[in-house]
Amino acid sequence: MSGTDQPRARLTPPEGATPPVRHPDAPAPGELLGAHYDRCFGCGTGQPHGLHLEARAGDGVSITAEFTVKEAHQGAPGLAHGGVLATALDETLGSLNWLLRVIAVTGRLETDFLAPVPLGTVLHLEARVTARHGRKIYSTAVGRIGAPDGPVAVRAQAVFVEVKVDHFIDNGRTEEIQAAMADPDQVKRARAFEVNP
Repeated sequence: MSGTDQPRARLTPPEGATPPVRHPDAPAPGELLGAHYDRCFGCGTGQPHGLHLEARAGDGVSITAEFTVKEAHQGAPGLAHGGVLATALDETLGSLNWLLRVIAVTGRLETDFLAPVPLGTVLHLEARVTARHGRKIYSTAVGRIGAPDGPVAVRAQAVFVEVKVDHFIDNGRTEEIQAAMADPDQVKRARAFEVNP
């Protein structure tokens, strides 16, 4: 195998892929999605050094999100760590599954880093589902510095794979799974497993 021809092909929807369809019970455009799980590093409020990413449903099968790059998120002095930026993209892409009303995990994520992101920056993210094929969900995302129309700093393509809740029950740590399953709020219990933790 030479170059990146082969990996790119896996991120391209195959022939026969279908356009995404927003679920009729999906959150309305503009609605704040909230954390799917309080201990999630990406969106949970229970992680002191987490991203605390806030996502909103967009039009069609799209999401907008924001997070502020804090001192705990740096790699090089004064700049966001690339892995943190990839995590923000992954979290935003995973939130798309709420609009499809499926449980899915990241199968492949390819990230391009185009500009450094300084501490204190509000990163504005936008993601959308481009196609579905069987259990695979194809999507793209972009992160912009300082404003929804600001300079592009990062972008990603991803393939998510639809799974059953058993994927988490069989592989997650027992204490956390039991705590999520014991939550009396049925909506919160279901949402704990809606995006890739």
